[in-house]
Amino acid sequence: MSKPPRLTLPSVARAYRLTTARGEFAVHEAGQPVRGTALLVPGYTGSKEDFVGLLGPLAGAGYRVVAVDGRGQYETPGPRDEAAYGLEELARDVLAQAAALGGGPLHLVGHSLGGLIARAAVLRDAAPFASLTLMSSGPGAITEVQRARTKLLVAGLEALRDDMPALWAAMRAQDPPDAVPDGPAMTEFLRERWLATVPEQLITTGRVLIGEPDRVAELAEVPLPKLVLSGKVDYAWPVPLMDEMAVRLSAARVIVEDAEHSPNAENPQVTAGALTSFWDLALQR
Repeated sequence: MSKPPRLTLPSVARAYRLTTARGEFAVHEAGQPVRGTALLVPGYTGSKEDFVGLLGPLAGAGYRVVAVDGRGQYETPGPRDEAAYGLEELARDVLAQAAALGGGPLHLVGHSLGGLIARAAVLRDAAPFASLTLMSSGPGAITEVQRARTKLLVAGLEALRDDMPALWAAMRAQDPPDAVPDGPAMTEFLRERWLATVPEQLITTGRVLIGEPDRVAELAEVPLPKLVLSGKVDYAWPVPLMDEMAVRLSAARVIVEDAEHSPNAENPQVTAGALTSFWDLALQR
């Protein structure tokens, strides 16, 4: 489960609903597009809050930054229909968000599951984007161990989709006894986010993580600057697998120190610096 580094937005940011041709999406936005715009797509069980640590540094570097809740994810509503959350539907949403953000260089960043969604959007239409960053996101399905865990979660969601509080309590009961406890505000936020996310979104996107095929060869044919960024350790896709993916994509590769699966939250300052350096080079190509 992704976890924001903090819950308070920086003074340069605001929360609002972005109107697109495919509906409204809850977003956090910061900065002005002096050097370009970045669209940040969160991962499984996550939300726009996972990028709160990047908003200030990227805005300070001259970028307009927009972090989004996808359909059915936390503060963006969605239908109780599994078909609404297929990967192609979510990709179309990203393209609609890109169109709503207007002109100028637009850099697409997808974290974890968000990387698979961003990839699907670029494969559908790369024209709106100046670059693609896959952050802690691999070539296809997650590792065997994580597939087993996600299958259990999807089964629990299928059985208890109308009793999300009970499933949340069961999940937290499985926390390791030596886990560092969250503070009261973060504990409440994580529970609230879980309860607000549409269960069919979690079911369908969980299946994506379990069964997504390797589409690296297809993505490599897209003439777009690419970056593969991760922490030093990753439980969803091993770091050597992401190293190999970067080679196959002819992509830039950055490993963020003192970070694991969520460098956006675990080391946002270094992550922001890596992103802006890549974006600068991408626009010189």
